[in-house]
Amino acid sequence: MSNAMIYVGIAVGVIAMGAAIAYGTENQKNYIPEDAVLSQAAEEGLLPKTGTFGADLNKEKWHEDPFGDLAQKVREQNGR
Repeated sequence: MSNAMIYVGIAVGVIAMGAAIAYGTENQKNYIPEDAVLSQAAEEGLLPKTGTFGADLNKEKWHEDPFGDLAQKVREQNGR
């Protein structure tokens, strides 16, 4: 009897977690505005896996570098 209660408890827990995840996912769809625009990264699709632990995001590709001009001048001065 005690083993059956353990299995029932595990099953109820798994079902409850699945329901909570499904509810949360559907609930987030309500918060996407109608005029939302996809970012360039989202339009291009999934990022390729380049690292051991998953996809690596090249921040220079997606974000402007506020010190890019200064860095270019320093590179030119150092002969790189």
